[in-house]
Amino acid sequence: MAIPRTRIKICGLTREQDVDAAVDAGADAIGFVLYPPSPRAVSAERAAQLASRLPPFVTPVLLFVNEEPAVSARALAAVPGSLAQFHGDETAAQCRAGSGAGAHRFLRAARIPLGPAAGAFDLVKYAQEFSDAQAILLDAHVEGYGGGGKAFDWSLLPHVANAHLVLSGGLTPANVGDGIAWLRPRCQAPAVDVSSGVESAKGIKDAGKIREFVAAVRAADAFAS
Repeated sequence: MAIPRTRIKICGLTREQDVDAAVDAGADAIGFVLYPPSPRAVSAERAAQLASRLPPFVTPVLLFVNEEPAVSARALAAVPGSLAQFHGDETAAQCRAGSGAGAHRFLRAARIPLGPAAGAFDLVKYAQEFSDAQAILLDAHVEGYGGGGKAFDWSLLPHVANAHLVLSGGLTPANVGDGIAWLRPRCQAPAVDVSSGVESAKGIKDAGKIREFVAAVRAADAFAS
């Protein structure tokens, strides 16, 4: 049986050259942050402009934090083929409404506490609550929402969540292989998401780090096979 390839999302892009670098390196998805307080924030119009550079089979992902459902639905409609990522305190019903009542698929971020408290997070229950989500994105609970460069203790989460999982939070070229090794037994189609781990500054990606990250993922896949 063939080992599934780990899917890669590069998030928090703000510049054309970074979009091009991520695509050239082999990213499967590109994330745009539509959350104004974030240092990586772009407008819906800018996200659409950047997403227009993407070739076929590379998915644009629009990240929202506690946005009005009508606003997120309009932004998604303006970016063909886009996927939503809800990263705030949205309920399952708000995620459905914010994704255009099913017109767009969505990811739901689970903000995992740092330290021993990670073991108290009920991932199984969370995955059941957001069963409409295409995947649950596992990120560290940091001040603000995402992109904090912090990793939670993966080992404290349950072995099976009955959901597609995307590992995020503090990933770098140096540790993503360990993250994939942890993730593979827990889901059928592993995926990883990186932002600060491939940056030279907040919102400014480093093409060399992106290439190193993708190469580390592919090396982990080769080891697993």
